[in-house]
Amino acid sequence: MVTPALGNFAWLRRQPLAVIGVVLLSLFILAGIFAPWIAPDNPNTIDLTHRLQGPSHAHIAGTDELGRDTFSRVVYGARLSLTISVSVVVVSLILGISIGGFAGYWGGWIDSALTTFVMNTFLALPGILLAIAFAAFLGPGFTNLILALAIGGWAGYARLVRAQVLSVRDRDYVDAARALGGGGLHIFLRHILPNIVQPVLVQAAIGMAGVILAEATLSFLGLGVPAPAPSWGSMINDARLHLFDSPHLVIFPAIAVASSVLGFNLLGDALRDRLDPRIRMQLGL
Repeated sequence: MVTPALGNFAWLRRQPLAVIGVVLLSLFILAGIFAPWIAPDNPNTIDLTHRLQGPSHAHIAGTDELGRDTFSRVVYGARLSLTISVSVVVVSLILGISIGGFAGYWGGWIDSALTTFVMNTFLALPGILLAIAFAAFLGPGFTNLILALAIGGWAGYARLVRAQVLSVRDRDYVDAARALGGGGLHIFLRHILPNIVQPVLVQAAIGMAGVILAEATLSFLGLGVPAPAPSWGSMINDARLHLFDSPHLVIFPAIAVASSVLGFNLLGDALRDRLDPRIRMQLGL
């Protein structure tokens, strides 16, 4: 008998890219959770006598223009990016499931109004442009950054949820729940949502990667979390003037951004292969 744990292990063995994604994300999550124990120095401690030093035994990733330890700032930047990405995806999922599920389940003029005038309006513009506009309007800050990114990204989840709800709302088990007197909210939460959650999870994993890139972009533009918070985007922005004399200031935060984004993308692809029965049969998983 093959237990679920052994089945998952066998699946990982057949998906080497999934293993890479899991390893990258494990490093990313561990760095965020255990940042105070991993970072050798306080990320905001200024030491002008050791500014712009290259990688050495004392500072394995060098120091920035204020003498702050680059490795410590990259590690604490993982905590900031992880917190923001999880918060943004959770808020986007709540909005997307609520609006998309409401539109798909009730249909009619409600569906037309929400889809045509709300979802399509937000989908007409790139999410990063909406996020930049709202971040500029709200101003820099942790909460404002989360709101700006969620406003720019919820519509994609709503469209996916609506499509999934439309595909299952007339199934026999839903009709049976209606016949038994189940209310709309009860039917949606108990019978529809569990059967559409798989593609939503895949979209959420890939969405994490987009949030990390968007957060780095906004921080690079000065619209993210204000200094001295160690954000990967702001670290790259601060390093522009020292790109040639101190390239380590760009290399290490750029590697952190690329690795975390790659990890989430690989995880999303692996989840899609694992959860989609058609793809699983094709791959023999």
